[in-house]
Amino acid sequence: MRRQHIGVLFGGVLLLVVAMGISRFAFTPILPFMRNDEGVTFEAAGYLASSNYIGYFIGALGAGFVNRSKKGFLIINILLNILSILIMGLTHSFWLWIILRLIAGVTAGYIFVLTSSIIMDYLASHSLSRWSGFLFSGIGLGIAVSGLLVPFIESSYSWEGTWISLGLLSALLFVTTIVLWRQITVHDSVKIEKSKETRIFQGLMPWLVLAYGLEGLGYIITGTFLVDIIYNIESLRVYASYSWVVVGIAAAPAAPLWMAMISKFSTVKLLSAAYILQVIGIVLPVFSQTAWSVLLSAFLFGFTFVGIVSLSTAYARELFPKQSGTVVSILTTVYALGQIIGPIFASSFEAYFNSYKAPLTFAGSAVIFALALLLFGRWFSDKRQLSRKTELTNL
Repeated sequence: MRRQHIGVLFGGVLLLVVAMGISRFAFTPILPFMRNDEGVTFEAAGYLASSNYIGYFIGALGAGFVNRSKKGFLIINILLNILSILIMGLTHSFWLWIILRLIAGVTAGYIFVLTSSIIMDYLASHSLSRWSGFLFSGIGLGIAVSGLLVPFIESSYSWEGTWISLGLLSALLFVTTIVLWRQITVHDSVKIEKSKETRIFQGLMPWLVLAYGLEGLGYIITGTFLVDIIYNIESLRVYASYSWVVVGIAAAPAAPLWMAMISKFSTVKLLSAAYILQVIGIVLPVFSQTAWSVLLSAFLFGFTFVGIVSLSTAYARELFPKQSGTVVSILTTVYALGQIIGPIFASSFEAYFNSYKAPLTFAGSAVIFALALLLFGRWFSDKRQLSRKTELTNL
């Protein structure tokens, strides 16, 4: 791979560090400090999380309609995203937090879909699609960075200073990407004529979409409340901030590793393995509240959720190579829809049962159902395809 290609790919990685690792997921390790200092309840935290995910849903859906000036539109969203991070540290108004988390979500949705589409198309045009998994390592890298920096910055500058510092870091990463992308040309999307072959909801795709939506619902409960759950177990409080670092460390190399295994195993088999491992990671703290169990839970969570994202988006693009923006937008939209519902259910279950075990059990059940849908969809679509071949043979 030439230096220019590496620079373009690395620029995309940095944008996902900002939009996903910092803007979206830094909220997780900062939340315990906001709850302590500002008295934010578990229920209020759920509303803040859902506000962000509603925004992400809107952004992911809207990004599917951006066919022109993608680069310029992306830059505008990155600037707004960075501002939403900075202002979080400048206000104590709960309703302003709700608005800021909504803005962060909308812009993150646009950034994720547009960056994924731009980079995947760029790599494909240079016969480098096998490197696409590295793009999603930006999610894990961002999580690891936020996990390492949050407790360090908070100890000196409180949670307010943490948001501001992460905003300044995001601005630096954005400037770096602008430099790396100075020579990249992003072409407008080519309008695809509608036909039976270009109809997206056919074959395995509908089942992949449904499973991905349930994955969004299940994984986000752990993604939002993992650190807070550990922090509120007195004997494990010291491991709370480390758990998020473990998530990031596991997530950073996950996408390239999962993508590399496609040459040996089918994508559906790899997705099945990732779903199973994620369920184990989600429910582990329900059965065991020891240091090793919560850190293993964090590791499995980080390793699998990024793997599922990269495998699902790459597989969808493989099914519809000329409609990358549309398929990534559809997947990300249903994923975001699941993320809106997840924290609300989690907060309700925790309030009703007065235990974090209830929302984790619900999350694990959702991911199991996602796996069941995916496997049924594989069987059903294969059966229909075989039936059509038999009909054609008999003609």
